[in-house]
Amino acid sequence: MVFEDSAGTAAARQRVFAVVNQKGGVGKSTTSVNLGAALGELGQKVLLVDLDPQGNLTSGFGLNRNQRELCIYDALIGDTPIEQLIEPVESEHVFVVPATIQLAGAEIELVSAMSRENRLKQILVPVLDDFDFIIIDCPPSLGLLTVNALTAAEGLIIPIQCEYYALEGLSKLLDSVRLVKRHLNERLEVFGVVMTMFDKRTRLSQLVVDEVRDFFDKKVFETLIPRTVRLSEAPSFGQPITLYDSTGKGADAYRCLAKEVVARV
Repeated sequence: MVFEDSAGTAAARQRVFAVVNQKGGVGKSTTSVNLGAALGELGQKVLLVDLDPQGNLTSGFGLNRNQRELCIYDALIGDTPIEQLIEPVESEHVFVVPATIQLAGAEIELVSAMSRENRLKQILVPVLDDFDFIIIDCPPSLGLLTVNALTAAEGLIIPIQCEYYALEGLSKLLDSVRLVKRHLNERLEVFGVVMTMFDKRTRLSQLVVDEVRDFFDKKVFETLIPRTVRLSEAPSFGQPITLYDSTGKGADAYRCLAKEVVARV
């Protein structure tokens, strides 16, 4: 796929995705970690950027967020090159830019920064050609960190849990997307919607899937991410589900999702 750059010439499309939903507990970091690991299994070189001060993506790959000298904060607020922040993890072909609690202060510090909405986009430029996919795990809010992710990304992956009020608050997110698209990033689109915490034993889960498909149509991935104990346990062991429970339903689901993502690009 190609897009036209500002000069009107064709350029190879970078695959930069933000995983975003301002609601907490929808499987956002779980999806970032496990989709990244599953893409790595397919031979794709993946960079995962933890933009959430909680650092769940960082710890989900076994990186100790309390013992890091540098993190994404040092690139956003300081002058540390992104290349110095990239760390390999146990999953093959996967690399992480970690976050620490220090990132919590970035929301305030970015307010007075020059080109504050474009900081992440600017610092990623040197490594865009080094990776097949760049996945940004966003905080559960629509503040400046998330706006930076929306400005840097070309596609949004939106996890939605199969529970009551699944679509609650999404209109605000989509309003923010439209504003960013109009003023900061004309290429930004919803790339796909991931249904998480699906329980095939309940009628509610299927009803929610149907409701979300009515709303987002073909943007919804066919793969449904199941609610499993193993998926919940994996982060506490610092491993993606593809390593922690390689033959389980959760790992199979994220492998199927990764194949869908590759097929859509």
